[in-house]
Amino acid sequence: QVQLVESGGGLVQPGGSLRLSCAASGNIFRINAMVWYRQAPGNQRELVAVISISRGGITNYADSVKGRFTISRDNAKNTVYMQMNSLNPEDTAVYYCNARIIDTFTRDVDVWGQGTQVTVSS
Repeated sequence: QVQLVESGGGLVQPGGSLRLSCAASGNIFRINAMVWYRQAPGNQRELVAVISISRGGITNYADSVKGRFTISRDNAKNTVYMQMNSLNPEDTAVYYCNARIIDTFTRDVDVWGQGTQVTVSS
């Protein structure tokens, strides 16, 4: 049993900032990577940011958020963060955390958070 709990979403004005958090818990042996996705109404889910924990914290970003969003992690807390700056209405979406995990039974599992709404609006 592995769970992801997201927090930090909300309503923000254009140009503002939010920080999302995603905490993993349960029968975790190792987290290989944590990923943020987002999905706006009527759109496909898109990858936003990745942090590869098994590769020493290498990060990657979608072009649309590069320079504005920063993904980071606290390995001791099994938590990943995404700092989002200079937000614009196009960033409005439900943001989902995804963890790629080896559990304590040596199974490879992908676990999803419940989603957190980010709304950027005047």
